[in-house]
Amino acid sequence: MRRDTVRRLPRGLRRLPKSGLVGAVLVAIVMGIALFGRLVTPHPAAQIVGAPYLGPGGGHPLGTDFLGRDLLSRVLAGGLTVVGLSAIATLAAYLVGATIGMLAAYVGGLTDALAMRSMDVLLAFPPFLFLLVLASGGGPGPITAVIGVAVIQIPGVARVIRAAAQEVAVRSYVEAAVARGESTQYVLSREIFPNIVSTVVADGGPRYTGSILLTAGLTFLGLGLQPPAADWALMISENRDGLTFAPLGVLVPALLIMLLTIGVNLLGDGIARSLGLSRSGELVES
Repeated sequence: MRRDTVRRLPRGLRRLPKSGLVGAVLVAIVMGIALFGRLVTPHPAAQIVGAPYLGPGGGHPLGTDFLGRDLLSRVLAGGLTVVGLSAIATLAAYLVGATIGMLAAYVGGLTDALAMRSMDVLLAFPPFLFLLVLASGGGPGPITAVIGVAVIQIPGVARVIRAAAQEVAVRSYVEAAVARGESTQYVLSREIFPNIVSTVVADGGPRYTGSILLTAGLTFLGLGLQPPAADWALMISENRDGLTFAPLGVLVPALLIMLLTIGVNLLGDGIARSLGLSRSGELVES
């Protein structure tokens, strides 16, 4: 078994271009706020501490929201859901999509054709229309959001992984494993997947960004997390009526979501270039 792509990862990460380093810093800052912010909130996120839409001051550095809750506290407590739900949805998409893509590439024939045509059917649905239909049937909430976003991401993951796995499936070490009588599960997990890890890493950045935007969009439309949860996208939706006279309740969470998506994209692009891959995970000329 060859693990060239696994061995290339540490070297590639050490050779990140400047844009990738900038992305890593942005991701680290926003992730730090999302993961640890709720530990240092000055007030409980759901506690009403003053009149609605107060400006900064009086112990409230960002002012208050439409109900009079401390905005800083809600910003510090509201990132974990955006980061966490998007990560879970992306991971679920890779678990299913990568399995489908590798199996289609390895088995080929009718299995490959059926798998890819099924992915084409999913790709034909407009993402938000699919999410709206799913939410109308299953009801709004975080579980619906995760399932819907994961299903939307699966076809893209399957196609990228299939393309990468097709190159690996014809290698001599895969043929040797088949000749030894190894099971399909063994070949996929021990011979093919370790040699397409760099493709997964390169593709993961834009895929995670897409999950963030879809999850935030669902919550903004009222189909994801529900009040009184503290969530950046929900804050934008709740406070948009006060945008003209109390803009921080909208601008601050929107800025954090924007910085996270920009950072993830820059980091993903930097990793892809340092590994000699295109953003789609394909090898490029050096």
